Amino acid sequence: MMVINAFLVALFSVVFMLIDLYVWIVIIRALVTWVNADPYNPIVRILSQLVDPVTMRIRRWLPFVRVGMVDLSPLVLVFFLYFVKVFLRMLLINMHLM
Repeated sequence: MMVINAFLVALFSVVFMLIDLYVWIVIIRALVTWVNADPYNPIVRILSQLVDPVTMRIRRWLPFVRVGMVDLSPLVLVFFLYFVKVFLRMLLINMHLM
C-alpha cells in the first residue's frame, strides 16, 4: 500500500510541475504578444502552438474575455490551471497521501 501511495504522490508532483510549467508558458506567450515579436521566430511559433489552441477555445466559450484591445483569455487560463492544481492538491489531502 505504501508503494501505491508513494507512486500517487510522485505522479501528482509531476502533474503539479507540468501545470506550473504551462502557466509560465502562457505568461511568456502573453508577454510576447505585447511586444509584437517576429511570428516566424521558432520560439514564438512553439509558444503559439502550445497556448493558442487553448486560449482560442476560451475565447469561443467566453466571448466577454476581450475588453477593448486586451485579451483576457490567458488570465482565465492561468486561473483555471491554478484551480485544477488546488483541486488536485485537496484530492491528495483527502486521500490522506500528503
